[in-house]
Amino acid sequence: MSIATSIPHVIDRATCTALDAADPLAGHRDLFDLPEGVVYLDGNSLGALPRATAAHVQRVIAEEWGTGLIRSWNDAGWFEKPTALGDRIAPLIGAAAGEVVLGDSTSASLFQVAVAAARLRPERRVVVSERGNFPTDLYVLESVQELLGDPGRPLERRLIADDGPTLADVLGDDVAVVVLTHVNYRTGRMYDLAEVTRQVHEAGAIMVWDLCHSVGAVPVDLNGAGADFAIGCTYKYLNGGPGSPSFIWAAARHQAAARPGVTAWHGHARPFDFDVAYAPADGVTRFRVGTPQLLSVAALEASLDIWSGVDLEQLREKSLRLTELFISLVDSRLAAWGVEVVTPRQSARRGSQVSLRTGEADGYAVMQALIERGVIGDFRAPDLMRFGFTPLYVSHADVWDAVDVLVEILETEVWRDPRFGRRGAVT
Repeated sequence: MSIATSIPHVIDRATCTALDAADPLAGHRDLFDLPEGVVYLDGNSLGALPRATAAHVQRVIAEEWGTGLIRSWNDAGWFEKPTALGDRIAPLIGAAAGEVVLGDSTSASLFQVAVAAARLRPERRVVVSERGNFPTDLYVLESVQELLGDPGRPLERRLIADDGPTLADVLGDDVAVVVLTHVNYRTGRMYDLAEVTRQVHEAGAIMVWDLCHSVGAVPVDLNGAGADFAIGCTYKYLNGGPGSPSFIWAAARHQAAARPGVTAWHGHARPFDFDVAYAPADGVTRFRVGTPQLLSVAALEASLDIWSGVDLEQLREKSLRLTELFISLVDSRLAAWGVEVVTPRQSARRGSQVSLRTGEADGYAVMQALIERGVIGDFRAPDLMRFGFTPLYVSHADVWDAVDVLVEILETEVWRDPRFGRRGAVT
């Protein structure tokens, strides 16, 4: 893929608005209901609301539920929604039809695939992940270790880290499964998906990818990389809304042998025979558990309508332009306060977010001051401010305005006001 991402050497707001005027994705911004006066840079945590979502969900409530009632399981195709929407997600992650199904939460879906992956290597007793992985992934893997270990002796866990050990250090013929997040939630650092998968397969292990910070932000080619399993969420860059379902990808070659962690009604081969014994459904459907949360599914369905017209190469090109612009402005305008860019500067190693350390300033308080002024990002302990750049609705002028406000906050030291230091339940 050839991607041109260069930005002008001399940058001012007029330069940014000129970049917006030439942006082939600029029209997608009108498809979202963005509050007036807000620069929204937290789509890596919760995507913005598509304009079509409310009407579509209301139609599902009023017509499919209100009028159709229980008939809608057949008449509106409710029962098939998890696989039908899975097929619509598939092109965004390099998957084929019949390889993706909607799940429950990302934690539940990771449990499903991690158990299935480890069971494909029953003679191996080690699970590998990363110390800097999102904590829920590590917590879920603890359950997998206990479940599949011997009585009183769980599977061994080995954790890699940026400062060591490396993946090469921990791989061996005793490793059953490797679980990594493609784009790191804290720093935005991105793995080479194909190369890491090759390395894991060379050791004879199964590769599971967490795509929560990738899907809808960067091109992903799971089949091209020869990966085994993947999970992801739909409420970040896919804009499915709070609580929208996760998804599970299982390579076609593994589906017949896969034994998920939870075997339940909707994953049964003949769920309405109401058999006492479980018989797995064919294909990826066996990873389904219970009744889908159809109002959340409806919100996701409306968002996926947007993606049918998105060129993923243009998406990645704009993502890199936005993040490079932000990094350039931070370097040129915030150096005096010791602000540090933590995210990799090499474009091939960067997702669609940039994380900053704020030197002597309290990053949490600075972020709260930014939010009060209409620039919304978020904070991750102990010291990182995160800014997500969703190419479908973030503009180059938004980047300029965000840095402009950040300069003002650091210059005036307004962040020192005690109210900005009071922490809410969610940071």
